[in-house]
Parts: sequence; structure tokens; C-alpha cells
Amino acid sequence: MRLILANPRGFCAGVYMAIDVVDQLLGMLDGEPFFVYHDIVHNRHVVDRFKERGVTFVEDIEEVPEGSIIVFSAHGVSPAVREAGARRGLTMIDATCPLVTKVHVEAIQYARRGWQILLVGHHDHQEIIGTKGEAPESIQVVDSVECIPGLRIDDPSKLVYLTQTTLSMDDASTIITALKEAFPEISSPPKEDICYATTNRQLAVRHLAPHCDLVLVVGSKHSSNSVRLTEIAELNGSRARLIDDVDDLDDAIFDGVDTVLVTAGASAPEDLVQALILELVNVHGCEVEQHDIFHESVEFGLPGSLRKFMRSRKVETDGRRIEMDDLAATNRFLELHGIPYTVVDLTVNATD
Repeated sequence: MRLILANPRGFCAGVYMAIDVVDQLLGMLDGEPFFVYHDIVHNRHVVDRFKERGVTFVEDIEEVPEGSIIVFSAHGVSPAVREAGARRGLTMIDATCPLVTKVHVEAIQYARRGWQILLVGHHDHQEIIGTKGEAPESIQVVDSVECIPGLRIDDPSKLVYLTQTTLSMDDASTIITALKEAFPEISSPPKEDICYATTNRQLAVRHLAPHCDLVLVVGSKHSSNSVRLTEIAELNGSRARLIDDVDDLDDAIFDGVDTVLVTAGASAPEDLVQALILELVNVHGCEVEQHDIFHESVEFGLPGSLRKFMRSRKVETDGRRIEMDDLAATNRFLELHGIPYTVVDLTVNATD
């Protein structure tokens, strides 16, 4: 059986940053309690590992004792949450993905100019809840084409759409096309809102899935981008299975499978993918191929709130960056375990 590894897959830079924030606090605080508002990222393994290290996760800011330290997750929060934190005297450290923050800023700017905003995304997703909270009187959430006739539009010439960063490109395109048909004067954001990592992972699956009998997506069921990868694989003609980890495998899914594609959602740790690779190689004798569609090499600076907190604790912040470049890491893993592999370079562009 051929095992194709999709590159890119797994952690994006925003997830790296959010996890790094919590890791650095664990190192600095040395047992001093702190809290995280909502799951730091949408992955059960990541959250459970932090719980085992003493991190407390909350869904209500009122659960956090006054004067405590609170970390806001990668998905962002509304101003109401920040105001509640300030009233409780909390030290607030923001691990919001910079690309989510970009959408928040766009929403604020359009609302201040008196525009109505149609926010394309899922009503119950934390990112949508946080973004809508920036300008609730100006924002209507659009989660399907069917809800468009019920929208209340005051001035079609002062109308803009924004999108959740982790949407499927196909789903977003369908809704945006319908919005443009319903409201020909609607404006688009200055720059695409769906994040580069979501786009790159979806394009990789769209490109590779038609050549595979089965696609395994490593990710949690409540991870929007992981669910979308599974749907895209199926839409492109392959059977697909979303799995939390290797324990979700069963032998029956490999019946009639000659080629399997492995990818992972943007919040799925690479060690879960590595455990899956070892299982497939050991049990099915897979021949491993890395197919590189995009090369991601991304850096983020430390969040300003974390730098400020570190300086208050006399921790040096100069030169600290959050970097990701996983291609070489995968090669090292395969070589460490003596797994032969080939690299197929299908790179269509580099994302910085």
C-alpha cells in the first residue's frame, strides 16, 4: 500500500503561537495557577495534555478568581469578555491568532464607518462569537445561502462581507457568490479572510485526494478546519475518515485500499500523525511518499501582552520568535525510524 503524506498539514503558525504562549507560561510560573478561556485550540489531545500539566480551562470568565492570570485562546474573544476580565482584575494574555485579529479589526473599522457587515461562518464557532462581539449592532452572521433572504439591509451601497478564517473555500465561495447576486454592490474585505493555512491544507487535499482510495484526516470532531478537510476529500472522490488518533483506526476501512493519503487539521499535533505513520508502515507495509504542495515557512512575534507580562517577571524577550517549518522535521522523523521515503515536489508556490 502507498502512503502519501500531504504537505502542508497539521499545526499552522497561529496554533504554534497559542500553544507556545501556554508553554512559556508554564515554564515561567512554576506551579502558579493560571487559566485559559475556552480550548486553547480545537484539539482534544492538546487540551488534555495541558490539563495534565495543571492548566485550568474555563468557558465563563466569571469562573476565574479575581486577580488571576487568564489566556485567551487562538479563536479570539469579544470586547465583553475583555471588559469582564478587567472588572475582575485579571492579567489577560492574548493568544489570538493574528489572522483572526485581522478580521476583528476589519469589523471594527467598517462598523465605525456606518457599514453593515455580513459575517460568513458558523453561528456557534468561537471565532464568529468573538468577531460579532466587536460590533453586534452592525453584524449579521450568514451560515448558509438559505438565510440570505432574511437579512436586513439598510443601504446596499454600504455593505461588506467578512469570513471566518477556517471555512472551507468551497462553502465560503458558494455563500459569497449568492451574496453578490443578492446584493451586487456588496464590498469584499481588503484581503482574503480565510487564512493561508486553511487554504493551503484544503488545496493540498483537493489536489491529492482524487488519486487516493482513502484519506485519513487527523483532527478533532469539533475542529472546523479538520471537518472541512474530510468533506473536501469526499467531494473530490475519495473515501475519508476523520480520526482523533491511531486508536480510531479499524482494519475494515483498508479493504480495497491501495493508496492512502494522510493529512491533519491545523490544530492537530504532528506526533499524532507520526504515530499513525508508524502504525500504517508496521501493519500494512506502506511505502511512504511525501507530496509537497506548498512550502510554509512562517514566523510570528510574541504577543504584546505576553511580552509585557514576561518583562514584569524579569524574563528577557529580545529576539524571541515563533517559527514553523515542518518539512525537514518530517524527514528527520522518517530517517530516525529507518523508514524509506521519497519526496514528490508538486510545490505551486511558497507561503510566507
